[in-house]
Amino acid sequence: MIGTETISRVIGQDVYDTEGQKIGSASEVYLDDETGQPEWVTVRTGLFGTKESFVPIRDADLTNDGVRVAVTKDRVKDAPKIDTDGHLSPAEEQELYRYYGLGTGMATETTAGRTETTDAARMTETTDTARMTETTGTVGHDTSGPTTDNAMTRSEERLNVGTRSEETGRARLRKYVVSENVTETVPVTREEVRVEREPITDANVGNALDGPAISEEEHEVTLHAERPVVEKEAVPVERVRLDKTTVTDQEQVSADVRKEEIETEGGDDTRRM
Repeated sequence: MIGTETISRVIGQDVYDTEGQKIGSASEVYLDDETGQPEWVTVRTGLFGTKESFVPIRDADLTNDGVRVAVTKDRVKDAPKIDTDGHLSPAEEQELYRYYGLGTGMATETTAGRTETTDAARMTETTDTARMTETTGTVGHDTSGPTTDNAMTRSEERLNVGTRSEETGRARLRKYVVSENVTETVPVTREEVRVEREPITDANVGNALDGPAISEEEHEVTLHAERPVVEKEAVPVERVRLDKTTVTDQEQVSADVRKEEIETEGGDDTRRM
């Protein structure tokens, strides 16, 4: 959050939107007339920085790179055209509130006035004096919390690191058919004709003389042979599945965190806590 004590560091800084895109450079800071807090910053945009647009600075942050505002670059581009003449009228400020969706601001009749870099210290002192007047009877005023009698709250940011599950890839099983040539050796048998001749003996003379002396005859023998026969059958050979295992790695996470420091002024010295 940007306060009156950091106005001098805002003017001239680069202004970035919520996505980190550069919008332009900060020209002037306008303070709320009632609260004295920074309410608007004019940002020079365009090729030569000749155009100035009003941007809400209430929720902006001041970083090492510049000023990061809570609106987008496109939103600033189409902002209402209002003259940067040193002061915003109630109507002009209400128009800006409506455009940026900020309601009606800090008060119904609130107006904003411009401050330059050289006026930052003076306006801070004026604002602090007004606050002390408003909180008469108290020792101090805690600007980061409710008014307290003798203490203020010091806060700091801490990292809350966790994990989230997100999809990093997919694996799938796909079955498809391929063909391959398989050669097997199979023994086969066949019958062949063999002519056998035997002389006439006393043992076969009776068969030889059976029948006419001279005649025509035919004898037929059937031959057999084996042929290879191929049959195919589908048989299961294995089961394949996809499974997941969880692997735990260690990753380092780093980020910038902010913390408040409190200075004690007065007494013998100045201490920082």
